[in-house]
Amino acid sequence: MTGMPIWYELMTPDPAAVASFYKAVGGWTIPDGGGRSANGSEYRMMIRPDGGALGGVLTLSEEMAAHGTKPAWVPYFHVADVDASIEALKAAGGAMHMPATDLPVGRMAMVSDPQGAPFYMMLPIPPEGDPDAKSDVFDQMRVGHVAWNELNTDDAPGQEAFYTGLLGWTISGEMPMPGDNTYHFLECEGTGIGAIGSMKPEGAPTMWQFYLRVLDIGAAQAAVEATGGKVLNGLHEVPGDDVIIIATDPAGARVGFVGKKGE
Repeated sequence: MTGMPIWYELMTPDPAAVASFYKAVGGWTIPDGGGRSANGSEYRMMIRPDGGALGGVLTLSEEMAAHGTKPAWVPYFHVADVDASIEALKAAGGAMHMPATDLPVGRMAMVSDPQGAPFYMMLPIPPEGDPDAKSDVFDQMRVGHVAWNELNTDDAPGQEAFYTGLLGWTISGEMPMPGDNTYHFLECEGTGIGAIGSMKPEGAPTMWQFYLRVLDIGAAQAAVEATGGKVLNGLHEVPGDDVIIIATDPAGARVGFVGKKGE
């Protein structure tokens, strides 16, 4: 489905150093080794508790770090034509960081929006023998999947115009927030995928924030603190009887978790 998030990538300098964190917090497994990415860096999978893939783990090289790349989670969005989407992105104020590249899994490019938030645009190639296969990494309700995509920015109206124009998203409603801040809900062809808000922490870069669903949010918070992570915002109730926390993993990548309170 064009515009949907279809993959997530954790960029980190040492996958082994964060493996125990993700395993303890939500049961995600990072294997001991993997293949190679388009730029030659090691690339591993992150496996959900149900055995499917949540996304990839890209090892940050010293060269990438020297150019300012920091540990982070980055999304992939499905587009019908990568090259045409790059031109549309540039015309709307975005930038290209990795040109369109063909891989066995599809054609992709790494880009950023006008505020500098990085993401990939990708036209995936279905697995051989399964031409109707669709990504299942995003699912609001299933444990182990990404449940929410959130972008907080200094220019929410501008970002909304950028993404709705580029990816065909629609604004489906809003929720009042403290301090006259905005929080507008995003839909992709009728599916709620996240929100764009104006609550970016002062001095922080504009980045996509993801919430990974866990079974017990209290246990997840305890695991974050026990395995080298840091809780930035703890146990906050949100609509739908869910509770969220925002944390950083041991390498410093910002990540959110959402789930129910345990008994």
